[in-house]
Amino acid sequence: MFDITSSKLLIVGIVALLVIGPKDLPALLRTIGKYMGIIKRHAADFRAQFEEAIRETELDQLKKDVEKLGTETQSTFAEAEQAVNKDLADARLDVDTALEGGAKPAADPMAHDADGLPIASTGGAGGVTAPLNGAAPHAPEPAVAAAEETGAPAETQKSGA
Repeated sequence: MFDITSSKLLIVGIVALLVIGPKDLPALLRTIGKYMGIIKRHAADFRAQFEEAIRETELDQLKKDVEKLGTETQSTFAEAEQAVNKDLADARLDVDTALEGGAKPAADPMAHDADGLPIASTGGAGGVTAPLNGAAPHAPEPAVAAAEETGAPAETQKSGA
């Protein structure tokens, strides 16, 4: 603040010694020191109050930010819940419509019976037939399968074996 060098301070001290005198100078210096301490304490208190006010302002701003984040999160969750409920209602409506229309669900291409044979096949390559009226699928008997391959009737295959 003030540009006080040691030479200037020495000149002020000599002038004070001449003006005040050597007898009253120590009392004056004590008084000046006492008031300087009081001024420093007041400055420290002011600085502490100022910093506390800044911290409270920052905390208030942080609190507002957290509350804003909370309301945004709640609104996002509410929107997500509405979307899920809408999708669920649409799916429920589709299922109800399908059941009322008598439409049968599509056959599962990966379905197998208890023996591990595919259900949806219609008697193609493996000789497995599709179940009729909910009956379990079955493989043809070996004699019938051999007769189909040779083109001979099944009866002759059985009797010839």
